[in-house]
Amino acid sequence: MPTLVDRDLVLYDSRVIIEYLDERFPHPPMMPVDPVSRAHTRLALFRIETDWYSLLPDLERGDKNRRDKARTALRDSIAAAADVFAARPFFLSDEFTMVDALDRADPVAPAALEGRSCRSRPPRWRPMPSASSRATALRAA
Repeated sequence: MPTLVDRDLVLYDSRVIIEYLDERFPHPPMMPVDPVSRAHTRLALFRIETDWYSLLPDLERGDKNRRDKARTALRDSIAAAADVFAARPFFLSDEFTMVDALDRADPVAPAALEGRSCRSRPPRWRPMPSASSRATALRAA
C-alpha cells in the first residue's frame, strides 16, 4: 500500500495521496483541470482499481483455471474500454496530466495479459503511444 509522509501528515490511500499532491503542488496538475474531466478520471480510476486490480490475486496466485478466467476477464474489460480511452489524446482528457505519466509506468495490464507475474519486472519507461494505436492494440488483445 502506498504511503506518503509529509511533515506531520501520513496518508495511505492512493486516491487521497493523488488529490493531496495535486492540491499541495498544483503545477503540473495530476488530474484534469475542469470538474467534468476530473470526475470522469476519478470514476475511471475507481473502476480500474475495483474491476482490474481485483483480478491480481487470481492472476498471480490462482490455479491455471482461475488465472485463465481472470486473464480473459481483464482482456475483455480492457477491450470494452478501448473506445472510451481512444476518444481523447490523453487519459480521458485533452491535456497531459500526471495520471498519464503514471499510466506509462504501470506494468500491471501488459504483464497480466502476457500471463506473467505483474510484479516480476520493474516497469520500463517507454514512449507514450498515441490514443489511436492504444485503441488498436486493445482491440487486438
